[in-house]
Amino acid sequence: MTDSVNVSIRMDRQLKTQADAFFAELGLTMSSAVGIFVRQCLIKDKIPFSLEADPFYSEANQSWLRESIAQAERGEFAKVTTLGELEAALK
Repeated sequence: MTDSVNVSIRMDRQLKTQADAFFAELGLTMSSAVGIFVRQCLIKDKIPFSLEADPFYSEANQSWLRESIAQAERGEFAKVTTLGELEAALK
């Protein structure tokens, strides 16, 4: 290894444990995996994979979920028996 430096990152303990196990299966360490990621960023001049927001966490969906939970807690259940009724209820 050439002139190296230490880089510290923080992550969830469970995530690190899972990542260490995964990288070990590939014959890598966390350090080598992060190094590969950084090299690929520099080679490609971008993040080497697509980053997209998960629509589940959109404000509109979260608002709908909060309202649905509140309705359920109040005992207001919408009975849906057909796909058409479900589509109408979601609109």
